[in-house]
Amino acid sequence: MSLVTPGRAVLALAAVAVLAGTAAAAPGPAGLTPQQLAGQRVIYSYPGLTPPDTLLQRIRAGEAAGVIFFGENVQSSQQIAGVVQQLRTAAAQSPVHRPLLLMTDQEGGKVRRLPGEPVLSEKQVGQAADPEAAARAAGTGAGENLKSVGMNVNLSPVLDVYRQEGNFIDQFGRSYSNDPGTVSKLGYDFITSQQAAGAAATAKHFPGLGAVPAGANTDVGPVTLNMPLSELRAKDEAPYPAAVGAWVNLVMLSWAVYPALDASRPAGLSPTVVQQELRQHNNFHGVTITDALEAGALKDYGATGNRATLAAKAGMDLILASARDVQQGDDAVAALAAGLTDGSLPRADFTAAVYRISSLRGQLH
Repeated sequence: MSLVTPGRAVLALAAVAVLAGTAAAAPGPAGLTPQQLAGQRVIYSYPGLTPPDTLLQRIRAGEAAGVIFFGENVQSSQQIAGVVQQLRTAAAQSPVHRPLLLMTDQEGGKVRRLPGEPVLSEKQVGQAADPEAAARAAGTGAGENLKSVGMNVNLSPVLDVYRQEGNFIDQFGRSYSNDPGTVSKLGYDFITSQQAAGAAATAKHFPGLGAVPAGANTDVGPVTLNMPLSELRAKDEAPYPAAVGAWVNLVMLSWAVYPALDASRPAGLSPTVVQQELRQHNNFHGVTITDALEAGALKDYGATGNRATLAAKAGMDLILASARDVQQGDDAVAALAAGLTDGSLPRADFTAAVYRISSLRGQLH
C-alpha cells in the first residue's frame, strides 16, 4: 500500500496549513517567506562524508525540502545513519514541521549508494526463476535498507524498457526487460513492496530512456529520441499506468527530447510532457521530480537558476540540485523565490506544488 493514497492526497490542503506550525493557520502556506516556499521545492546535495554548516543552516531556516546522498557521502551504514540524524536534528529546529525528504539511488546491482539490499540489478530480477517474487524481495529489501539508516525516499525503480542489448539503460542492468508488460508488472511489485516497507518510490525516467543508444547519455549531453507517439506510448510509457495504479509517490522525468510530444524542450522542461502527457494522459497526481539539474543535456538552458525556473514553469514540483554543491541548491532556491515574488512563477501553481510535496512529506518519517 502506498504511503500516499487518494484519500490522503486530499489532506494536502490541511498539510500546508500546518506546514508553518498550526492547523488553524490561514489557507495556503501561511507564515512562510518566499525563500522558505522556494526551499520546499529544492533537494540539496553536498560533497564528502560530512554535511557542511551551510546546508545545516538552510535546513534549520526551513529553506530545503531534503537531501540526496551519493556514494561519496557514504562510508558505512553506521556513518550515514549518523549524518541523517544530524540532518533530522537540524530539521527539528525548522519552522517547517515536515520530515525532510532524504533520498538516494538504491536501484540494485551496480547502482547502489548503500551497502546491502537490493543486491540484484533490475535485469537480474527480470531473469530470475520467479521474477515477481524477486521484484517484491528487492522492493522490500530497498525499503528496509533505506529505513535502517533513516532515509525515506528511493529514486527507484527504473521503468525504462530497453531496446538493444548493451544500450545506455541496459549496459548497467538497469531495465527489467525489453518487454513493456514485464517491466509494468515487476515495477508494480517493486513499488508496492518498497512503499509497504515505509520508503517512497520514484518511477523513472518518464516518458522513457529505453531507446537511448550506447554512447549517448543525458548526464553528458543532449539526447533526442525520434519515435512515433504510438511507439512511445506502447513501449516506453506502458509501465506508468501500473505504477500509478500502485500509487507510486514520485515520478522523475527524463532530460531527453521527444519530438513526438515536444520537439523544442527536454521532457522535464516541457509543460506538454509534464502536465499533459504525465498528469493528464497517465493520470499521475503525485510529486514530480527532475533528474540532475546539472546534466549536460541542459547545456543550452543557462545556469542553475534559469534551469530551475524553466522546470518549475513546466510543472516540476521538486528540483534536484545534485552537483554535490550547496551553492547549486542556493541558486535554485533564489531563482524560484524571485519568480514567486515577481509573478513570473504563478502563485497558484507554486502553492499547488508545495501542497503536493508537503502531503508526501507528511506521510513519511
